[in-house]
Order: sequence, then C-alpha cells, then structure tokens
Amino acid sequence: MTTLAPNTPPRTGSRVAFARLAVLTEARAGLRRPEFAVLGMTLPVILYAIFGLPNADSTLPGGTDTGLVMLAGIGCYGALTLGIVVFGEDVAKDRGRGWLRTLAATPVPAGAYQLGKLGAGFVHGILMVTALCLFAGLVGDVDLSAGQWATLGALLVAGVLAFSPLGFAIAYLARPRTAVVVTNVLFLPLSFVSGFFVPLSELPDVIGQTAQYLPSYHFGQIVLHAVADDADIRWLTGLDTQPLGVHVAWVLGSAVLFTVVALAAAHREAVTRRG
Repeated sequence: MTTLAPNTPPRTGSRVAFARLAVLTEARAGLRRPEFAVLGMTLPVILYAIFGLPNADSTLPGGTDTGLVMLAGIGCYGALTLGIVVFGEDVAKDRGRGWLRTLAATPVPAGAYQLGKLGAGFVHGILMVTALCLFAGLVGDVDLSAGQWATLGALLVAGVLAFSPLGFAIAYLARPRTAVVVTNVLFLPLSFVSGFFVPLSELPDVIGQTAQYLPSYHFGQIVLHAVADDADIRWLTGLDTQPLGVHVAWVLGSAVLFTVVALAAAHREAVTRRG
C-alpha cells in the first residue's frame, strides 16, 4: 500500500476527494453539535414565532406584509449566527484542542479544512433557511411564489457564506477561548443595529447613521429588496434607499476583506507552528 509523506502534495484527484470528504465530515459533525441545533436551527424559528406570528396579519404603509419583513430580518439574523458564531466557535475550539496542528502533520491538502467548514456552512444554511421558511409559510401564512421563495432562500444561504470569513478571522486572530466570547458578543449587536428585529426608523438617528457602515446592514437591505418595495424600505430604515449594487458591493467587499484577514492569520499561525 502506498502512503503519502506529510510534505508530498496530493494529486488533483486526491485534492478533490479530500475536499469532498472534508465537506461531508464537517456537515455531519455540525448536525451533532448543540450549537447548530439550538442557535442555527431552533432559535430562528422560535424568534419568528415570537416576533413574526403576532404581526402576520398586519401590513406596512406600502402594502408589504409585516410577517414577511420579519421573516427576512430573522433569516438575516440566522445567517449571521451560522456564519459568525457557530462556525467561528468551531474553528476556535479546533484550534484550542490542537486539531489544526494535527492536520498540519498529515497529507491533508492545505485549505481542505477551511473548505470543509464553508461547505458545511452551505449545507447548514440550506437546512436553517428551509426550516424557517417552512414554518413561516405553513404557520405564519407567508405567501410567496416559488421564484420568490427560491430567491429569498438563496440570498440567506449566500449570507452564511459571506459572513463565515468574519467568523474564521476572529477564530484565528483571538485566543480560542476569547474568540468564542467575541463571536457571541459581536453578532447580536450587529443584528440589532442592522435593523433585523426593530426598524431603524424607531431607533435613535445615530444608530441608523452607524448602520450604513456595517456590512450586515447592507446584507439586510439586499434581502429586503427581494420582498419589499422602496417605499416600505424607507419607512423601515428612515433612510434614503440606495441602489442594490451599493449593498452588494459592501457585502462582497467585506467578505473579501475578512477572507484576506483570515488567510493571513491562518498563515501566521502556520509559520509560528513550524517555528
């Protein structure tokens, strides 16, 4: 039987096989973690039951169903939770127990671990969005066409992937235990200031002005544009609407920035590990 030496680069086929195995392994492992079951799946549904169902029969001045707006906001919150907290904590805990050092001494290709986490994020994002949308549609009577459901779901899953680099960056930059605290402290204020739960128009002006510099706010605006018209978006935010391209640029630009920071931090740790 032929074995690969630790420093022998695997063939292309081996890299693909490793990547596929990493995604499947991380996705299965995530389903067994209480963080995903509680934060990733159950909590968004519970929040929609608390905040969305009581408003299911009301509408905004422009005619958009309030329950639909709450679905968009809580869906964005769920995407941030998965991207920043669940997978950020996973990476931090793996660092703390030395799993990344163990992987570095094996023939596993560089980047397979990170790719596995992102793939798992994609799978878990689909599960979270499916559970939330099914609950909103069946219990909350949210009525959308098949194309609108697909668009909303795709945007929310894309949000998980867009904010996962921020979770990775925190996990690699901070000490493992500190990273867990930072991710938990960070995502809830981001969700609140971005208007996911309370309309920014009902909050002090300084919060609305601050929100415009947060990628989470712009992500929320992208999702809102898929379910509400400009008049209702202005009513919700108390701000002038911006072109959709501006919001997309903010989210993509921040994702690229966080990815660069995470890769630099991971490279620094690898160099330090080699001594």
